[in-house]
Amino acid sequence: MNVRRSGRLAILSLLLLLSTACGQQGGVIGAGHSDPPVVSHPADALVFRLDQIGGFVTPSMVATRLPSISVYGDGRVIIQGPVTLVHPGPALPNLQVGTISAADIEDLIMSARAVGVGSTVDFGTPPVADASVTRLTVLGENGIDQLEVYALAEAAGTESGLTAGQRAARGKLRGFVESLTNGSGPLAGVQGGGSQPYVPTAVAAVAEPWVAAGEAGEQPEMPWPGPELPGGDVGRGLGMGCVTVTGDAAQTLLTAGAQANSATPWTSGGRRWTVTLRPLLPDETDCRDLTTNR
Repeated sequence: MNVRRSGRLAILSLLLLLSTACGQQGGVIGAGHSDPPVVSHPADALVFRLDQIGGFVTPSMVATRLPSISVYGDGRVIIQGPVTLVHPGPALPNLQVGTISAADIEDLIMSARAVGVGSTVDFGTPPVADASVTRLTVLGENGIDQLEVYALAEAAGTESGLTAGQRAARGKLRGFVESLTNGSGPLAGVQGGGSQPYVPTAVAAVAEPWVAAGEAGEQPEMPWPGPELPGGDVGRGLGMGCVTVTGDAAQTLLTAGAQANSATPWTSGGRRWTVTLRPLLPDETDCRDLTTNR
């Protein structure tokens, strides 16, 4: 091999190495920046969640309230879809599932951190009674980070008890949360019709003694297709039990639940029960998950 050819090969090899290195970093030579790294997460790992806790609600709502948004490692996004305003309401919530890309997941996580998740931002505590807490959960390199802000939606003005800095921080967070729920933010594709009904593999059923509600009118009984009610105590002295329905029984219950409503008297063990059906999400296993961090 002559010197000139050897020199050309050396230059080509060097260019190939530089090109490969830049490709691995997600950047372009001369671009001056790199794309955010795309991280791989386990399929059922919860990577982002927006939910509400506390507030002036009934005990059954405390036990069975669903997150507004849950995002998982494989890109699944589970949201609460629209509900027809009828009384009594449907027995089953309208959960929808769509997907986003791995890059979109990382953008979502970065956006959540930019508004205060995992930081020491001071959001203050406004003097508002019986409000709920907005909670954001994000999966980080060292585990789960959570941000809890009291009365985020209720204290949206110039209430006393908050500094200008606290109101500014709340406004920034509020804008992010609203972008997630009104279809204008990073989940717009899912909320804009890019979803389908979520079919759970397990359902938690929270039972309490049935009491006739006059405004609901006469309701026909339905035989309970799952484990005998009321099940184990939900806890916190709420006077309710819970059973977890899985496998074929869960699918039978979903079929029956589609024909029922929130006031349906379910019969089990010779008694009537009011049952709130709570589909379990991919990161949930049984009734015990309903009482965690509520």
